[in-house]
Amino acid sequence: MAVNAIDQTRRMLSLVTYLRERPGAHVSDVARAFGITEDELISDLDVLPMCGTSFRGGDLLDIDTDGDRIWWHNPDDVAEPLRLAADEATALLVAARAVATLPGLRESDRQALLRATAKLEAAAGEAAGASSRLSVTFESEGGVFADVDRAISERRRLWLRYYSPARDELTEREVDPIRLFAVGHTYMEAWCRLSEARRTFRLDRVAEIKLLDAPAAPPELELRDLSAGLVQPSADDPEVEVEVGPGGRWVAEYYPHDSAEELPDGGLRITIRTPAPASLRRLALRLGRDGRITSPRDLAETARRAAREALAAYDSDDAQRQD
Repeated sequence: MAVNAIDQTRRMLSLVTYLRERPGAHVSDVARAFGITEDELISDLDVLPMCGTSFRGGDLLDIDTDGDRIWWHNPDDVAEPLRLAADEATALLVAARAVATLPGLRESDRQALLRATAKLEAAAGEAAGASSRLSVTFESEGGVFADVDRAISERRRLWLRYYSPARDELTEREVDPIRLFAVGHTYMEAWCRLSEARRTFRLDRVAEIKLLDAPAAPPELELRDLSAGLVQPSADDPEVEVEVGPGGRWVAEYYPHDSAEELPDGGLRITIRTPAPASLRRLALRLGRDGRITSPRDLAETARRAAREALAAYDSDDAQRQD
C-alpha cells in the first residue's frame, strides 16, 4: 500500500527517536519495526542527514549506515533544546500557517499543526508579531498535491484534466492514485482508468482535479525502483541522436543518455534511448538554434517541419499585430 507524504513525515520523525535510543541498530530490524522495506528505510536515511536544528545549516543529523547497521554520531547535540533566532521563528511560523490552510489536509493534522503553531508563537515573543504580517500563497501545484495526498489517505478516485506534452493536448481521465514522489518535479503514480495501465502524472501539468466519491482500487502492483531516476530506458528502446551547441549542453544533464560526444564548437552529440521518440520533438523546438535532432531521419524531418510551422505561425501573429 502506498504511503502519503504526511505519513512518511510522521515515520521519519519517529525514526529519529527510535534510532537515538538504539545505537547500532540493524537495518533489517528497523525496517521490520516500521513495516517498510530496507530500500525504503535507506531512502529515509539519505534524507535525514539533511535535517537539523537550524535553518542556516550546521547541527545536522549525523546518521549513516554500512548497509547492515545504522549509526547516529551526534544524538546528544541534536537533543539539546531548540533555540530559534527571530528570522528562523518568523520563517517557521509563516510556513506553518500556510500549510494549515492547504485544502485536503486531514483535520487531525491541521489541528495538531495549529496547536504546535500556538506554542511556537508563545515561545517566539516579538517574532510572532512580525510573522503575522507576512503570508504565503501556494501555487496551483500545492492544491493538486493536497488533493492527491487526501485521495491516497482516504483511498478515493480522482478526476483529472491533464496536459500530455507528447501529444500536446489536454485529456480527461479518472485515476486511482498509488503514491506521490519527487524526482526533480513532484509526481503521482496512479492506475489510469482511461488506458487501463499504470501511469505517472507530473503535478504541475494537472490543469484541473476533483476528488471523487468512488473508492480507489488500483491492482496490486510492485512499486518501481526510482533510485536510478524516473526515466530508465530499456536497451531495446530506439536511439535518437541530438546535436546541441554550447547553449544546449544542459540536455546531457537532464536526459538519461547512452553517450555524449564532444563537438569542435563546444557542443555535444548526445545519444538518447526512449520508447517514444516522437516525444523529443518538443525538445527540438525548445532548443531552437541551440540544437537539432539528427537521427533517425524521419524524426529529424518532422522536428524541422514542426519548427518551420511554429515559426510561420509566429511571423503571421507578428504581422497581424503590426497591422
